[in-house]
Amino acid sequence: MPDRAGRWSARIPRHRRAPANFNSENRPLTRLVIVLPLVPLRTGDSFAVSDWPLHITVLPPFATAAPASEIAEAMSAVAHAVPAIAGTAGPDAMFGRRHNVLVTLVEENEPLNAMHRALVAAVRPFAAAPDERAFTGSGFRPHITIKNSSRAHDGDRLVLTQISLVDMAPRAASSGRTVLATAALRPTP
Repeated sequence: MPDRAGRWSARIPRHRRAPANFNSENRPLTRLVIVLPLVPLRTGDSFAVSDWPLHITVLPPFATAAPASEIAEAMSAVAHAVPAIAGTAGPDAMFGRRHNVLVTLVEENEPLNAMHRALVAAVRPFAAAPDERAFTGSGFRPHITIKNSSRAHDGDRLVLTQISLVDMAPRAASSGRTVLATAALRPTP
């Protein structure tokens, strides 16, 4: 959430330390992810891993020692340059290493692909490991993971108006996942 001077501030849990030679300040390493929620989220929202709200992961989890406020600023700059994204849910597919995670694909959508590329470019300088999948994968396949009874169905119209930065605290963390920052996409004319 921006402070009075318009700067982003966020609290990052110290759940993982960077290697001693990672940076001169020995900042903690955190894993973050950037998502487009189907229903807007609020900064500070927390949820268990099993209760993720429906979303499209637009930048997969990445490790960083940078303050969340710097990532949020980069994310916001991209968001303010991109109009709200309209899309359509497609057929179901199986994802995951063992192909055991049921998802609904999002039909081909160039504005969504362009946002992904812009976020990769904006966030890569903050990455602890810029060669990890979030920054090198050419196989970006937008999808919505089906959670419990929540899902998108083939043919559903999607209107994405917000982007969110989420802390990917370890699964065992009692806090679960926490929304560190949100930014509205530019309204469509």
